[in-house]
Amino acid sequence: MASKIRKAGNLELLGGPLCLNFTNTVNTRIPSRHHDYLAQYTDLIEWGRHVGILAENQTKYLEQEAKRNPAKAAELLNQAIVLRETIYRIFVAFARQKPPATADINALNTEIKRVFAKLQITPFKKGLQWGWDRNHQAMDLPLYSIVKSAADLLTSAELPKVKQCANREHCDWMFLDTSKNQSRRWCCMSVCGSRNKSRQYYQRKRTIA
Repeated sequence: MASKIRKAGNLELLGGPLCLNFTNTVNTRIPSRHHDYLAQYTDLIEWGRHVGILAENQTKYLEQEAKRNPAKAAELLNQAIVLRETIYRIFVAFARQKPPATADINALNTEIKRVFAKLQITPFKKGLQWGWDRNHQAMDLPLYSIVKSAADLLTSAELPKVKQCANREHCDWMFLDTSKNQSRRWCCMSVCGSRNKSRQYYQRKRTIA
């Protein structure tokens, strides 16, 4: 059976929080191996549907809007990628126990101010929950939940659990380490963990030979 083609709409969700999964929409930032799964605005829409932040009717609406206004769609794709890389740099800094760049925090705060103006309390089953103004049908809708997720994680007690995959030669995916002993090293043991074991095995064989 042929392997499934990896794309935005079926990417593995290994990061945990939404904002970390968003940083993982590129396979690696190493130039020679770089592949961005957000190649066009519709990829952002598909990813939003995949992770559950866009309903089917919202997905269809945004696809139609993108067809009507391709220039705006291209602009918003660039905005999404800039946001993704800002969030990535901030969390990488914390994962390496370093302070994030002031410029990155300022950029995220600008997005937080813009996005949180659209946040409101909405009915949910027998109670209330945070939700987005349904009267606001902007093409940047997929970014709202991502920005809120980043703000929530950065101000939570979970922040020290943010880690980066130890397979730095092939992967730089982020994840929240919820293991009992905080010992998780790989975004995925069956992929990056296995690659590392294979490398170590072949290195030992060469040393013995």
